[in-house]
Amino acid sequence: MSAREGSLEAPTRHPLGWKSAEFYDQAKLEHELERVFDICHGCRRCVNLCGSFPTLFDLVDESETMEVDGVKKEDYWKVIDQCYLCDMCYMTKCPYVPPHQWNVDFPHLMLRAKAVKFKNKGASLRDRLLSSTDALGKLATIPVVVHAVNAVNKNGAARSLMQQTLGVHKDRVLPDYASAKFRSNARPGRDVAVHDGKNTPGKVAIFATCYVNYNEPGIGHDLLKILEHNEVPATLVEKEACCGMPKFELGDLEAVARNKELNIPVLARLAREGYAIMTAVPSCTLMFKQELPLMFPDDADVKAVAEAMFDPFEYLVLRHKDGLLKTQFPTALGKVSYHIPCHLRVQNMGQKTRELLEMIPDTKVTTIERCAGHDGTWGVKAEYFESSMKIGRPVFRQMAEASPDYISSDCAIAGRHILQGMGETAARKQHPITLIRIAYGL
Repeated sequence: MSAREGSLEAPTRHPLGWKSAEFYDQAKLEHELERVFDICHGCRRCVNLCGSFPTLFDLVDESETMEVDGVKKEDYWKVIDQCYLCDMCYMTKCPYVPPHQWNVDFPHLMLRAKAVKFKNKGASLRDRLLSSTDALGKLATIPVVVHAVNAVNKNGAARSLMQQTLGVHKDRVLPDYASAKFRSNARPGRDVAVHDGKNTPGKVAIFATCYVNYNEPGIGHDLLKILEHNEVPATLVEKEACCGMPKFELGDLEAVARNKELNIPVLARLAREGYAIMTAVPSCTLMFKQELPLMFPDDADVKAVAEAMFDPFEYLVLRHKDGLLKTQFPTALGKVSYHIPCHLRVQNMGQKTRELLEMIPDTKVTTIERCAGHDGTWGVKAEYFESSMKIGRPVFRQMAEASPDYISSDCAIAGRHILQGMGETAARKQHPITLIRIAYGL
């Protein structure tokens, strides 16, 4: 079978194999990095996706041999550090993913390298703090603390000190912490009859996520209002920890496993009780749909949760397909510039958010399908801030070209990043869930 013939089959993905000793073997890791980098060098199809590929190709082109064997092994880390695990190369560009015989999974190879680095060297205080979203949120939202934290995050002198001591860039706009957490104040709707559809369970359990719980609780409240309006009974997952994505991106896979042990038993029970499980953050949804199943391929509870997990707009559009979604929208939105984040695109479910927004009368949706550059905690870090703004520049421009009334992204931090990159604008930033709530007149 030729290499080209191997690429005609549907892509698949192998389990991560992170518990094996071979996974952490430095020599074997470097051998695999050299093999994959050589394939990437010969292809160069992903040059426009992120900083990893231009960095790699520059290293090759500037080496004595102008091949991967001329690149110093220690310089491999310049490529690895530019990867923020968006998954776009695997899902949209690479022709050599499994079951192709070359078996290229660039994001998971970068993850393996990050895991080896974390196992051997640990992580900086900055990276440990930024990836501890649940712990930070609990501390920052203490009533006597929250206003001080928000004030410090907006103070120029304090931010300069933060950059010097922690490596958080002074110019990065940080989200406020909420004085009233979502989980503490959420009021799920009244009990209504459960209407299961062919494509959708008729009841929903909401996994709040760290961001919605501590930073933008309004997104969660708006989701509850939308579900109640559509007569879908909803409940909150009674106990939750961080989904694990921030630790995953750091390479701290043991921490991911610990959080999995806290979350999965609760979520699996809900899944088996017939609930659709929903998060309003694409990265969290992806963690449960894809990454945990690849880390724990033999865990039946993990599989049950993955099968029950929905993006909110995936659920709502399928609800419409079932004939169970209310589509009377009394409030027009005007012009909406809508950005699709990478961790939503790689879920391979189509543009469900756009589909629902376009059902609203007198609403024009301009869709931008390109990485905005923030990428979790990556764009917060002093050494990557300028790169994150450079990557996002085409998105900032395209979002502004439509002279929108609203700018919106399913990823709330991407939306804030885009607003910062656009600069002066009359457009209002609103999450797509909030836009639907507005359109419903709720």
